[in-house]
Amino acid sequence: MRAGDQTAAWLSFTGCLIAVFMQMIDGTIVTTALPSITADLAASRQAQVLVVSGYALAFACTLLTAARVGELVGRRGMFLWSVVAFTAASVWCGMSGSAGELVAARVVQGIAAGGMAAQTIAIVTASFPRARHQQVFAIYGAVAGFAGMVGPILGGALVLADLFGSGWHAVFLINVPLGSVTFVLAWRHLRLGRPIRRERLDLSGAVLSTVTLFALLFALTGIQQNGWRTGLLVVLAGAFGCGALFLVRQRREERRGGALLVRFDVFADRRFAVGSVLVTVFFGVFTAFVFAVSITLQEVLGFSPWRAGLLMTPFAVGACAGALASPMLVRRWGVRTLTVGITAYGIFVAVGACYLHLTNGVVSVPLVVGPVFLAGLSVGVFFVPLQPIMLSGLEQRQMDAASGLLPTIEQIGNALGLALLSALFFRAHTLAGSVTMFAAIAVVALGLGALTFALREPA
Repeated sequence: MRAGDQTAAWLSFTGCLIAVFMQMIDGTIVTTALPSITADLAASRQAQVLVVSGYALAFACTLLTAARVGELVGRRGMFLWSVVAFTAASVWCGMSGSAGELVAARVVQGIAAGGMAAQTIAIVTASFPRARHQQVFAIYGAVAGFAGMVGPILGGALVLADLFGSGWHAVFLINVPLGSVTFVLAWRHLRLGRPIRRERLDLSGAVLSTVTLFALLFALTGIQQNGWRTGLLVVLAGAFGCGALFLVRQRREERRGGALLVRFDVFADRRFAVGSVLVTVFFGVFTAFVFAVSITLQEVLGFSPWRAGLLMTPFAVGACAGALASPMLVRRWGVRTLTVGITAYGIFVAVGACYLHLTNGVVSVPLVVGPVFLAGLSVGVFFVPLQPIMLSGLEQRQMDAASGLLPTIEQIGNALGLALLSALFFRAHTLAGSVTMFAAIAVVALGLGALTFALREPA
């Protein structure tokens, strides 16, 4: 790459990183602001849930279609319009005068976030040569991981600071300067060619995939919150039915040589196929872990949200450190880096479960800071190299398909793992329930360590 092209690539990548930071923190930043929102807008319990889940559902259900639209009309334009929509929706959220209006604004914000996220992998892989992918994905993973963990802390800080009397509104309005910087960087420096082939969007496939994902994630979220109720099982069965119709339609389109919403040939690559299983299970385990930590610290041990966030800060710092160190470790150990990372994480979680059991829930903060940091370090070492390794055997056109497929797999893993693990092991928010949940997470993580042996070394 020429010096000018390198500079443009890194500046546009910076814009992508800010976008990733925004979309990640907006999934969690609202949690600590929810009591203030509830008091100000007189939000019902259902509205409170929708303020959080409406964003997540809209985000996940948009990814596949947004990735395909970006492939057809151009990644640059799709990314820019999504940034504008996300920033405008954030202003709408911050200016909402009722709970219903805020829920609607959050859904629009989630759709726009999905539009940004669905372009990121394709933009990164097209902007940098393969030799740089480990490095840029390490930075990407560090930012995403840190943003996901720091969201509740930042939300609490903004509400407490009450800047210019903004209160909870600031957790959304903070996206205005961030979105503006993102737009300027992408507008000036994102250089991607226009699509070579003009194809149509498979509208029927887009509708079927959206309905399938919505029903699946809605049912899993409901199971996590309310257990295995008949209505939710019916919705889950409907999701599988719609998913089967979607697969049949995609196979038919493939035989006809038509436009596909999902390219199944990416699963013919062993690294991508095995990596997809690892990603799905890991995101389920990790989301369940974050949920269990939050419930354990606040409801079982009586920590304030602010103190719980501070206790988990070493985990976020460790994850960033592991992410940044991972390219060097992969060059030295190859795919065994993933084995070491996820196995170490499972061991640390198991040690944590034993510690809670032996101390009967009495936590010494100075004593646990080190293990918490090392657990985060292990997560960064495992997850960040996983993405470039599983993408290493794909062609650029397959990368375009993976740009929406991979984050969709992650979102399904989020909902699936949280629903199954919490429903099976964590129905009672007690100390015994916490110990059981962490033990289950540790067992699954160690199982992932064994599965990493099925991965091939990248060329």
